[in-house]
Amino acid sequence: MTPIFKLIRPTVFPLPVLANLPHSGLFVPEAIRGQLTAAHQTFLPHQDWHLDQLYNFLPALGITMLQATHSRYVVDLNRSLKPPYFGNFWSSAIAEKTAFDVPLYQTKPSAQDIEQRLEDYYRPYHAELKSQLNQLIEQFGQVYLLDLHSFYGPITDDICLGNANGKTCSDFFIDTVDNAFAQVDFGVVRNKVFNGGYITQHYGGLPKHEALQVEVRYPVYLDESQLAESRVPDWQVPHFDQAKLRFKTVFAQIAETFSES
Repeated sequence: MTPIFKLIRPTVFPLPVLANLPHSGLFVPEAIRGQLTAAHQTFLPHQDWHLDQLYNFLPALGITMLQATHSRYVVDLNRSLKPPYFGNFWSSAIAEKTAFDVPLYQTKPSAQDIEQRLEDYYRPYHAELKSQLNQLIEQFGQVYLLDLHSFYGPITDDICLGNANGKTCSDFFIDTVDNAFAQVDFGVVRNKVFNGGYITQHYGGLPKHEALQVEVRYPVYLDESQLAESRVPDWQVPHFDQAKLRFKTVFAQIAETFSES
């Protein structure tokens, strides 16, 4: 059975920083895959392709990583657990249609199926996320959550930082991340369309927590010529490697700032 998450602890002295990747998993259990339309059994669009590979250097900088292994179409961890649980792509824990309003299912999940997914995937993941955040608070007195995502439209900026227009983190946190990206010539905007999803807004509203959503535009790190194809884009390509080197520089600067603070 495929674990529902991977927890990767720092390989050096830890920082009070946790990187969360709720949408980078691609695994769909066979029973769920069989409910999907024929086209969606072979390809599911609009996922955070290969962020686990892009960011796999973070533990070497002292940053704890928690990443989902299952697809956002199994359950969307970045949605509030409130009804309707099955419905709109942008608000429900289980999407009925894609972001492009295309039906996903030939056989819709039953109410029992939906509850089982929440019990098997959603609740355990958030329990682990809470546990890891609390452990860092116990150690440092404060925790900084980076919620890491990627996108293709509706904006063309390289990086969008979201903190619910200043509500989920301090100026220190967002300035640190913004400046690090800008120093290697990424185009950075704040709260432009993407102002922080459920995870950022929920955990960023808790005491001793600060949360920041980081959205990266697909062509920053993926081969744009592949993005129109109905297949998962490649990560073992030169463009990805070049982007990853820039990201290492960015996050080394972020880690250095937190190690000094």
